[in-house]
Amino acid sequence: MAKQMSRASYEKLVQELDDLKINKRKEVAERLKVARSYGDLSENAEYDEAKNEQAILEAQIAELQYTIDNAEIIEDSNISVDEIGMSSIIKIRRVGTEKIETFTIVGTNHVDVKNGLISDESPIGKAAMKKKVGDTFIVDAPVGELEFEVLEISK
Repeated sequence: MAKQMSRASYEKLVQELDDLKINKRKEVAERLKVARSYGDLSENAEYDEAKNEQAILEAQIAELQYTIDNAEIIEDSNISVDEIGMSSIIKIRRVGTEKIETFTIVGTNHVDVKNGLISDESPIGKAAMKKKVGDTFIVDAPVGELEFEVLEISK
């Protein structure tokens, strides 16, 4: 299934993938070469560690490549201000309080909660999708159900 993301998020993933393929692969290959030079591979912890690191790196590369290959890029001009979707900037208020929070809906690869970037798969992000200004939605939280009202949608 295609994963929606902004052009900026897509470009960031491509840069990350290039860095892993070009720089990280060289670093791991160098560690393998050095570890091999220590002799007997059957009792060589450095070699085993470098092989494990190589396997993890290749898995990261494959996962990023899959995400990039299956990305559906949402251009800024296509971001709706009528309903919440990928890349929407939302202003919400918890019903019963005056606390207003602002979040940007992003893909899971770019979550940064401290800076207001939440995933479309997070409890708030998932519950807010497709809502319009004035709508309320309920989020199941560890403290129980929380109700939020959508105050504003922008891009």
